[in-house]
Amino acid sequence: MQTQTTQQFPTHARLGDLVLGPNPRRGKNPANEDMRASIRVKGVIQPVLVRPLGDGRLELRAGFTRYGLAKDELGEDYLLPIHVREMGDEEAEEFSLIENVQRGGMNPAEEAESAARILARVSGDRDEAARRLGWNRPTLEKRLGLMNAVDAVRDALVDEKVNLGHAELLAGLPKDKQPAVLQMLLGAPKMPTVAELKDKIAALAQKLGDAIFDKGDCAGCANNSGNQQALFGEAIADGHCTNRECYTARTEAALEGIKESLKDEYPEIRIVRPGENFTVIKLVADGDTGVGEEQAKLCKACGKFGAAISAVPGKTGNVYRGLCFDKDCNGEKVKARQKLAADAAKAAQQAEAEAKSKGASPEKAADAGKAAAKKVAAEKAPAAQAQDSSRVKEYRTKVWRLALWQQLVRNPQLNDEVLLALALSGNGRNISGKKVQLVYEKLAGEKRSPLDIAEAMDFTAALEADGRKHLRTAIAASVAEGVEEHALIKLVKRCNTSLAESWKLNDEYLNLLTKSEIEVVTEQIGLKAHLEEKAYAKLFTGKKDEIVKKVLAVENFDYAGKIPVNLTWDKQ
Repeated sequence: MQTQTTQQFPTHARLGDLVLGPNPRRGKNPANEDMRASIRVKGVIQPVLVRPLGDGRLELRAGFTRYGLAKDELGEDYLLPIHVREMGDEEAEEFSLIENVQRGGMNPAEEAESAARILARVSGDRDEAARRLGWNRPTLEKRLGLMNAVDAVRDALVDEKVNLGHAELLAGLPKDKQPAVLQMLLGAPKMPTVAELKDKIAALAQKLGDAIFDKGDCAGCANNSGNQQALFGEAIADGHCTNRECYTARTEAALEGIKESLKDEYPEIRIVRPGENFTVIKLVADGDTGVGEEQAKLCKACGKFGAAISAVPGKTGNVYRGLCFDKDCNGEKVKARQKLAADAAKAAQQAEAEAKSKGASPEKAADAGKAAAKKVAAEKAPAAQAQDSSRVKEYRTKVWRLALWQQLVRNPQLNDEVLLALALSGNGRNISGKKVQLVYEKLAGEKRSPLDIAEAMDFTAALEADGRKHLRTAIAASVAEGVEEHALIKLVKRCNTSLAESWKLNDEYLNLLTKSEIEVVTEQIGLKAHLEEKAYAKLFTGKKDEIVKKVLAVENFDYAGKIPVNLTWDKQ
């Protein structure tokens, strides 16, 4: 996290003036009493972390234990040492979570909840989440596993009614089974040991009836509890697998199979495991969490749009479609839509009130309000945006390189201007001699290793004008192929390069896309408007290769000049 302090802030603040932010800790700190005694005698030594709210107030983000004990022992007039850091909402949440985890003393359930939120902030990257938290991967995995425990189990762990081993075993059960087992634990005259609980819940785990893999081989397996009934006096209930390793491996293979089956439908497909609760967001256009109708359409072509496959006990194998996997981006789009809706409502209210003040009827005033709201929605609507997949980005760069090369070949004067501009801007290093060498070999009628500078001068000095033109053309091709992407974008914009002159919708491009992306593209190029609703829907029946063929074979539709949004540089 990078933060900047842009002004001088106080080093102390009256304790009663601080605003309390959300506290990641729910349980008691084991060091409380020792800390209380120290604060009673010496006060708070280490500053708490606060951030300015913009209205002169300061919000507490880390140091809740010190704050609470100082309030108890020293009162609200105590001048608490503070460290002020300017932070946005998301950065403040992340800093607070990490600070509390790294400080230690958190209950494992609190650590699990904090880890899950950090994981969401890094888009499910478990290695990055572990790094930020200062943990190794095994610790992260164990804590995230607790997120499959129902709230009642995590609350019991925070309240120290059960220990970590009990909670971890309960988290491995389907959620609908956990409350009953928890009540059995809490109602027992003597709390069962972890080993005893493990034996008790063995019959609830790894039920073959819940397996998502082909169970054909399980019928005769020695690890099938049904086959153990005759061998052991105390076997677990019929219909269970006693080989956890095999059951888990076959489940993982089945999950990967489901993921593979969805690859043509969505750009992003994830297997969501316990602890990744906050990484899954349903994409909706309207309502409190809606991104807006136009944005929602474009989101379906975003590289972060897709489906989730549950690996959570009790829901394993379930597929959840139409999801956004970029929490921060989704949040920004929702806020933008909410602000637009608020601005439109305010404009409508003002216009309606103004119309009424001028004697307009209620109906006319209402019409004026609607017109004002519509105008604000049209003028202030943020441009819809989406993140392209890496394969689309690579293809886009390739076709623009080709378009630039063709343009430079057709226009020798522009070609010379580009070459001089590359040299003047320090981009000449991107000019490769490979294509020029091929032209040289064609002109000279021989194959040989690259010329040294003196030989090259002799050769070019003897060339006729037409030969020099061919060489300059080869340099143009080299420029288009080798220049870095940021320079390529500037060149095509400066040269007014038109992709429409060199590209038309084709199967190479469409095969890079998923079904959801193809649907967005066909609407953008006008294919949806060209066809009747039933005919358009029929395009998207069948496998992806069939869809591609049908999209490219629509009768009486002019594909020329129709460029999808994700192939334009305007949004870059």
